Amino acid sequence: MTNTQSQAPAATTVGELRKSGHVARSVRDEMRANLLDKLRAGDDPWPGILGFSNTVLPQLERALIAGHDVVLLGERGQGKSRLLRALVQLLDEWTPVIGGSELGEHPFDPITPASIRRAAELGDDLPVQWRHRDERYAEKLATPDTSVGDLVGDVDPVKVAEGRSLGDPETIHFGLVPRAHRGIVAINELPDLAERLQVALLNVMEERDIQIRGYNLRLPLDVLLVASSNPEDYTNRGRIISPLKDRFGAEVRTHYPLELADEVAVIAQEARLEAVVPDVLLEIVARLTRHLRESPSVDQRSGVSARFSIAAAETVSASAIHRAAVTGEPDAVARPVDLATVIDVLGGKLEFESGEEGRERDVLEHLLRRATADAVQAHLGGIDMAGLVSALETGPAVVTGERVPATELLDSLPDDDAVDETAERLGATSDGERASAAELALEGLYLARRISKDVEDSAAGGRTVYS
Repeated sequence: MTNTQSQAPAATTVGELRKSGHVARSVRDEMRANLLDKLRAGDDPWPGILGFSNTVLPQLERALIAGHDVVLLGERGQGKSRLLRALVQLLDEWTPVIGGSELGEHPFDPITPASIRRAAELGDDLPVQWRHRDERYAEKLATPDTSVGDLVGDVDPVKVAEGRSLGDPETIHFGLVPRAHRGIVAINELPDLAERLQVALLNVMEERDIQIRGYNLRLPLDVLLVASSNPEDYTNRGRIISPLKDRFGAEVRTHYPLELADEVAVIAQEARLEAVVPDVLLEIVARLTRHLRESPSVDQRSGVSARFSIAAAETVSASAIHRAAVTGEPDAVARPVDLATVIDVLGGKLEFESGEEGRERDVLEHLLRRATADAVQAHLGGIDMAGLVSALETGPAVVTGERVPATELLDSLPDDDAVDETAERLGATSDGERASAAELALEGLYLARRISKDVEDSAAGGRTVYS
């Protein structure tokens, strides 16, 4: 979770811990205090979380200050899991636990029979270990094979075979939730959890204890339970039962980025781009994603995940690397021609409406043209392209494509001020970036129906000719 860790405190026994002035506090008190400290100091409590500043995060912060368990509700690819994992940063960096205890209990507050016995026997010599906050987060993806034993616990037959009686609480093997004592438990896709398993969580959330196979064992657990869920109106896999839903103190609705800049920032942050991908191409990918989310041809109940735009940017980058390898270019720089690869390989990530069967590619190509035209208008509007159009009318055509290197494209361009102004507008300096900028200008002229464009299929070389 974190890249660097400070040195753990020095106390190794409960006596030393008391002398140090350490004060025990619950997980909720800990997170509330640390969150408020960050807010007062003007620090960002949510580094790396984009697009939620004025909507989701204030709601989540109020829920944490109130000490509520939280369920995040939203379509796929809205960053719910990332947001849940970010909660770890609100825990104290180091917390003391009883050395060797199964549930990591606080040295001042043992809760299992074994730890209570050890604390009574050893007194101030009870050993103390320090646990980093990264170890205090447990995450479970709800799957059909999940059992009550996985979440809460069950009788351990090995311990029974060692000679303990079945009624001995120490024969219990604890599950994920009690092992997260004094930490955070996150359950992804909560509706996928069978209803009988959701019932097993009721005591944990309300009474803060667990019941295992009728054992008279009360463990006052200190856990923050958080979960993610898709809207029930389109999920056919299950639902959150009403008593469990009632026990969550807060339900926070997530969303896709509301602003284009946030959409681009998410792509830039999450995508692994090995080639140079100009910002304007990332913007076109973001615009395409947003058009898909508004299109009546796409099933909006399942959403268009941010993973689509991230994968699209990575595909564009990979196309540039492929061209550089084939043509021997020294630098791999993505160009608008690489955007077509998104349609080739990523259409299967989308759910189309039933009436659009057979038209999926047409829909994607149309929306990609719209996204490109929007970006051209936003960045190149006002540039006088008349000279470039005239040069193409009287001179040779400009050829580009997935196997045409940047220098070859630049050499075929007419000598016109519009080419230089386009490069300046887009901050293009290298040959690859200038070729990408020029290609975008040509595509914009084609979309404005001022020049023609002929595209060969891949078998014929995949060339694109502007004339």
